[in-house]
Amino acid sequence: MKTATIRVGIAATVMLGLMTAVPAASAAERPVKENAPIATVEIKGIKVDKEASAETRRLIEANSVAAAATANVCGSGYTISTGAWRYSTYGTTYTWTNGTSGSGYYDKPICAVFFNDTGASRSMGVRLRSNYTADPAAEDFGTYSSYAGPVYQKRGYCGTVYSYMKNSSGTVVVDNTQTIGACN
Repeated sequence: MKTATIRVGIAATVMLGLMTAVPAASAAERPVKENAPIATVEIKGIKVDKEASAETRRLIEANSVAAAATANVCGSGYTISTGAWRYSTYGTTYTWTNGTSGSGYYDKPICAVFFNDTGASRSMGVRLRSNYTADPAAEDFGTYSSYAGPVYQKRGYCGTVYSYMKNSSGTVVVDNTQTIGACN
């Protein structure tokens, strides 16, 4: 009887704790880091967001020439890598920022490019969403032999990038969404 009472008491305490937990804030609700620059590290001459994933760092280290080429596709000023994702032998998506910000740290502009690594034309695309639901997505879908994009978001840091590709027989081989930047 005593054991059952203790278990009920513990369960009630746990439930009370769960009911009073504060929900996680969205990017727009996070405390604003006013115009704080992105801290970077240099990998083979390329500036990379210091909080970028180990996979991003590894991809840039393994092929810094390709990474630099994607920055050039994005245009002048997009020189800080915020993410890189390799999809088997099909393609690689890169995101870049120029490091400037609007009203806060999470409002950094982002450029995304999805490179076709197959050597043949493929139905593919890239979609970039900002961290604000009111902003429409920027996307580029079609049949490309080199890359889809570039696409841009003014407030894309902490947003998402979607990459899509079909193989030559029409089977979807890439269908992935990634979060941009060091966001939780």
